[in-house]
Amino acid sequence: MPKRGAEREFREEEREEFDERVIDIARVAKVIKGGRRFAFRVVAVVGDNKGRVGVGVGKARGVPDAIRKATERARRGMRFVALADTTIPHEVISKHGGAEVLLKPASPGTGVHAAGGVRAVLEAAGVRDILTKSLGSPNILNVTQATFEGLTQLKSVESEAHARGKAAEDIAPFWSRGQHE
Repeated sequence: MPKRGAEREFREEEREEFDERVIDIARVAKVIKGGRRFAFRVVAVVGDNKGRVGVGVGKARGVPDAIRKATERARRGMRFVALADTTIPHEVISKHGGAEVLLKPASPGTGVHAAGGVRAVLEAAGVRDILTKSLGSPNILNVTQATFEGLTQLKSVESEAHARGKAAEDIAPFWSRGQHE
């Protein structure tokens, strides 16, 4: 059985490999009998820049506690994302609440055409070339969640080709044809 110090050391090493970003810090209020009780809501994203990403929300009376809770929840909720080299395999539109996000693959060298929460989630996932458009509500929490849901909806080129009974290069984006087996 490992000692507590060794276990803590391992967790710290594990943390270093992830890209952690705080997207939003908002002050929220709960109305109680004596007035309002204020707290902080933090939206954070954690990713390994290789296709795994998670989004978490944490609330606490103090900002450091809220950040810790959000990053822990993001780490626990990490999911694999299907990537095609430095972009996504296909276009996807996802909704969460009133926010709607369009994610569109782009050819190598395009860069990440996104801002705010969308950019943070995509970069943490390891996407380097993509075009995005935020439709609907500009609420940062909902836009971030919609982006995360859009990434989890993606299917890999190989699995989609197998499901359709076609060759992977027949359904791959035109700039990556010939790279898939």
